[in-house]
Amino acid sequence: MSDDSQRPIVVKKIKKGGHGAHGGAWKIAFADFMTAMMAFFLLMWLLGSVSKGNLKGIADYFANPVKIASSGGEGAGDATSLIKGGGEDLTQQTGQVKKGEAKHSETETDRQRLSALKKKFEELMDDKMQKNSKLAQFRNQLRLDMVAEGLRIQIVDEQNRPMFKSGSSDLEQYTRDVLHEIATLLNEVPNTVSLSGHTDAARFSGGERGYSNWELSADRANASRRELLAGGLAGQKVLRVNGFSDVIPLDKDNIYNPINRRISIVVLNKEAEEDIRLQAGYTKEPVPSPSSAVASVPH
Repeated sequence: MSDDSQRPIVVKKIKKGGHGAHGGAWKIAFADFMTAMMAFFLLMWLLGSVSKGNLKGIADYFANPVKIASSGGEGAGDATSLIKGGGEDLTQQTGQVKKGEAKHSETETDRQRLSALKKKFEELMDDKMQKNSKLAQFRNQLRLDMVAEGLRIQIVDEQNRPMFKSGSSDLEQYTRDVLHEIATLLNEVPNTVSLSGHTDAARFSGGERGYSNWELSADRANASRRELLAGGLAGQKVLRVNGFSDVIPLDKDNIYNPINRRISIVVLNKEAEEDIRLQAGYTKEPVPSPSSAVASVPH
């Protein structure tokens, strides 16, 4: 006997196959990653193929877009020059892109010049080669070395052969002769010089408040400057004169050693010269001459 109410209920469950909870989102992420990598490699290729002039122009645009927008051109260097970008041919490293290289070249030329000057001093100090040279006669009291500021020439005292009269800035005659020889050599290079005087630790009886090693070292440095000028050194070549008293001894183990009494002449490289001028408040902007200024004179 059939009865519709007694029919069994059949439930069909359909299982979905595929990608689980994440679905196909990983494909989109992978596609984005590949697109980004392609863009990155394309950027690297462009950076490798574009000239330095164009790269500098792009960098200048982002650094100072107002200048480019107002003046036009492909780069900041192009805005004030008739020559495009880095030069007539942007594949050449000329014009504005040469500044760093020119600075390096100038530094290297300066170093070679000072090294050649040092070699010339050493040749004149060699008594086997230059028996008549006053530098050869004074070689035991001359010390040469390259320092961060340039070529340093130190004239030191010996126990029985001081450069100055005791406790005074009066030079001995042989010291004058040596300074004249040095002046001639210094004129052969365009570099400026710095002079400094040093003493040993022996004190004056008046103490630090009277005439002391500070005054003596400064006076001796200035006396050396005057003698260099007397020997023919161009006046504009002297950039700085210092007195250091006994605070920078050459022989730290024996502060009374005669070699601590010395005059140091540094032939300055360009970088050291610029640093000294900046420390002194030097500016490259032209200062108006008195003749160009309008003065108001009261009547």
